[in-house]
Amino acid sequence: MSLKLNFSIFTSPSSQYSISGAKGAIKSRDINHGSFCLRGGMQGAQQGPVRIGRPRSGREVCGVGNGEMAQFRKSFGGLFKDETGSFVRVDLDYCHLLELEFARFKNLTFQWAMHPSERDARWAHQVIHKELSPAILVEISCTRSAAELLGARKAYHVLFHHSLEEEVAYCISGSHANFLVRLVSSYRYEGPHVNEGTAKSEAKALHNAVQKGASESLVENEEIVRILTTRSKPHLKLTFKFYKELFGKSIEEDLGDVPFIIDAVESINSAPAYFSKLIEKTLKVGADNDTKEALSRVILSRSDGDMDEIKEEYLKRYGIKLEDALKKSTHGVYRDALLSLV
Repeated sequence: MSLKLNFSIFTSPSSQYSISGAKGAIKSRDINHGSFCLRGGMQGAQQGPVRIGRPRSGREVCGVGNGEMAQFRKSFGGLFKDETGSFVRVDLDYCHLLELEFARFKNLTFQWAMHPSERDARWAHQVIHKELSPAILVEISCTRSAAELLGARKAYHVLFHHSLEEEVAYCISGSHANFLVRLVSSYRYEGPHVNEGTAKSEAKALHNAVQKGASESLVENEEIVRILTTRSKPHLKLTFKFYKELFGKSIEEDLGDVPFIIDAVESINSAPAYFSKLIEKTLKVGADNDTKEALSRVILSRSDGDMDEIKEEYLKRYGIKLEDALKKSTHGVYRDALLSLV
């Protein structure tokens, strides 16, 4: 899939434009020398760096009279509201929604322009130094190829002057730290060869560990850690298959919501299923900001990979096309950028 984001809203001085949000919209108005000028700026990579035009006066920015501005305020339902009858005021709650939307759009566009290895390295750094969920490290380690994970580790060296594994070991505490260090350090075999006898034996070892161990201790179990952090993905998928055949339940069912271990198992066993569930969480009403930020990460990291499989899985699970779910739950330029990537 070729990634294309349409930046014409920024670069065309006389384009049609639409500003939309959760409560209202302005549509199809010419931008000429003055009126509602969104000129400025984001040039393509071949045309040079980002540049923002800086007009010399407010008149150059808008170039409209009071009458037109009054009509503008009246037509933009949501951004303005009339509570007193004497004047129409800005709705600060709505402004906050716009700030979040444009912040997400800004982050999305800059991350889209990055090399995938840099993106992964920066996401990992945010986990370590901004206290985001360590499940993001599991996601990166288990859904990237061996070469992609190695590329992220090399990028981390260059960007932050430490190795990723030493940062994880030093900065992350808790029973899951060793599991995370071994995941980010892994370089899995990616060939087709799998030893069925070993896979079946390790299915039994996993079942024994899961049945005997308390959920909080599973992330420290040496057999579980060794198998999940070193075996190839084809080997692990066969191991999980044997697990269900031998014991009548999937390993996911037996694990329940054990932190980090369940993320590793689900993302290795079926990345499209894992990502479709993660996307659904980000779109739910009431999702916190950290959860919502995962939407950009998933769309960006999978757009040039298994996005078609994720879309199929999402439709099967939730009965709605991913594109329609995004249209329903996101807004404005952020929504348009997301849709261009799926």
